[in-house]
Amino acid sequence: MCRCGSLTRRDVAGFVVSIIAIGAVVWWALRQEAPRLPTAAGDLGLLGAALLVYAAATLARGWRWHRVLGGAGIEHPTRDAYALVCVGYMGNTVLPARGGEALRILLLAERSTALRREVLGSILAERMFDVVALVLLFATLTFVGIAGAPAGASPAFIGLGVLFALVVALVVYLRLRRAGRFERFAEILRPVARSSKILASPLGPVLGVLTIALWLSEGIIFVLVGRSLGLGLSLLDGVFLVVLASLFALIPAAPGYVGTYDAALLFGLAALDIRGGVALSFAILVRFVLFGPITVGGLVLLLTRYGGIVRALRRLRGRRSESVEPAA
Repeated sequence: MCRCGSLTRRDVAGFVVSIIAIGAVVWWALRQEAPRLPTAAGDLGLLGAALLVYAAATLARGWRWHRVLGGAGIEHPTRDAYALVCVGYMGNTVLPARGGEALRILLLAERSTALRREVLGSILAERMFDVVALVLLFATLTFVGIAGAPAGASPAFIGLGVLFALVVALVVYLRLRRAGRFERFAEILRPVARSSKILASPLGPVLGVLTIALWLSEGIIFVLVGRSLGLGLSLLDGVFLVVLASLFALIPAAPGYVGTYDAALLFGLAALDIRGGVALSFAILVRFVLFGPITVGGLVLLLTRYGGIVRALRRLRGRRSESVEPAA
């Protein structure tokens, strides 16, 4: 079925999930006191500090992608590794089905020697670092008992079990490859999987530690936002909210994880015994800090460096059309 110019089932499901989540959030919010936003100079300074921390984290993510691309032998302009991270985050906010990742693939493939599949592989390697870091942080927070471990210990054990199973499967696959098995499958997979080799390289642990530090930095952002509202959140509390919201963001939803991300924040805040208008204020400010400036910055970069929105959307539609195989 052609995806060009029409919504896919995943898109429709995402919008339905978002509508349900938004409805639940609005129904809850209407029964709370009105949100209040910080106005004092010190509180606004804390929000400014949160924006600076997020800007530094975004630059670090750009450096991480630059090293992943280099590890895969993909020659590319260094600036694009940083700029396209912003463009990708912007795209994920305004386009369905994580369209920002597709923009990164298309735009870097045009400006480098890489195939699109190779760029895709580099993004998948990034995501593997993120998933491993999130699962480890989630398990740690669960076993420490932050917020009373509202989801119980089972999800942590399941996450660790899945990671262990993937490692075992990878080891078995590599041994079978050395024995000459799966040659045709390996030929197909090689352009995508080339970037993943960095996980087992000497640089892999460095990027793994950096990834954990990136998620911890988002916890610091949540702490700063909370302090601007007079909430005494600890770093572990902030990381708990970050991890929870990020896991909820995996659920198919409308662009910008509308509804699901907000519901996760409110659920996590309730587990920390933070409710009412202040919880709603926190969710609004977190949305502003994490989604506002980077969306504007990514849009500016798309307009000034990559030919504009219309051209990018035409590329995206063209890519989807090319991926459709004719019916048998």
